[in-house]
Amino acid sequence: MNDFGTREFDVVVIGAGQAGLSAAYHLRRIGLRPGENFVVLDHAPRPGGAWQFRWPSLTYGKVHGMHSLPGMELTDADDDRPSSEVIGAYFEAYERRFGLQVHRPVEVSAVREGAEGRLLVETSEGTYASRALISATGTWDRPFWPRYPGQETFKGRQLHTANYPGPEEFADLKVVVVGGGASGTQHLMEIAEVAAETYWVTRRPPVFREGPFGEEQGRAAVVMVEERVRRGLPPQSVVSVTGLPLNDAVRRAREQGVLDRLPMFERITPDGVAWADGRSVEADVILWATGFRAAVDHLAPLRLREPGGGIRVEDTRAVRDGRVHLVGYGPSASTIGANRAGRAAARSVSRLLDLDGVPA
Repeated sequence: MNDFGTREFDVVVIGAGQAGLSAAYHLRRIGLRPGENFVVLDHAPRPGGAWQFRWPSLTYGKVHGMHSLPGMELTDADDDRPSSEVIGAYFEAYERRFGLQVHRPVEVSAVREGAEGRLLVETSEGTYASRALISATGTWDRPFWPRYPGQETFKGRQLHTANYPGPEEFADLKVVVVGGGASGTQHLMEIAEVAAETYWVTRRPPVFREGPFGEEQGRAAVVMVEERVRRGLPPQSVVSVTGLPLNDAVRRAREQGVLDRLPMFERITPDGVAWADGRSVEADVILWATGFRAAVDHLAPLRLREPGGGIRVEDTRAVRDGRVHLVGYGPSASTIGANRAGRAAARSVSRLLDLDGVPA
């Protein structure tokens, strides 16, 4: 600690979800020591990243495409146990095994230019100065709420996926689910079993994907998302270009009419929603399964955004400031992408710090 009370590290990692833990693991691999050369800051109250906030009915068996963190497999998981518990316990064991010494709960308010080429990371536990920054803050803290005329007049309940409590609270109610992604379809299929009525509303017709989704298809999807990031546009989710997997549960829901999609309504009324053609439905609840945006407001003082609204990234480096690395952003938002991005960021940091070699 220097005379001004600012703690100095080579690297500060913000976020201890999949991407942040992967980055921390690979920083160890290049010879940096937790608590000595780098520090991991996490705003959540406990290990588990965004998974700890998932609804109880999302059991581990329903999770699509969860990949183990590097260096430690997730084995013998109970498919019937909530994913928040399974992955929370796994992340906790991972932090302990590799001695990552995550600081939590720590809120990061801003990252600014400091003296002598360092970045100043302002947090709830003081200021850190670092030569490099790995931002792994994901999207969970920035739920996206669309705005429609009359929204403030609705007399029922409105909530977002981020606050979804599970299907029980919707028993005997009329529910409008808005959103055509994986969360929207999962919510809808659960709620339909207990609700009085359900309506599924999406901006675009949903695309269901038949057959296996292998590495080749995955790479093609990532390339499409990556292209937006290279152009400095706000990233889309990988699922937005892959479509929804057509499994047995989805087939049943389609046969039963649960997944009969309606186009986006024009306005919200005190008692429901209405379309331009005069049609309307009554609703007790509107559930916005409308996704999330990248949580990067703490980087605003560095002026990294492009005119298109996004942060242009090459590999994991921000084009406007090579000291800043974004992992779990855009094409690396999936669990396997986060793992790869953590490794790429560590390799880039090694070059920036002029360390001797990087393990394969």
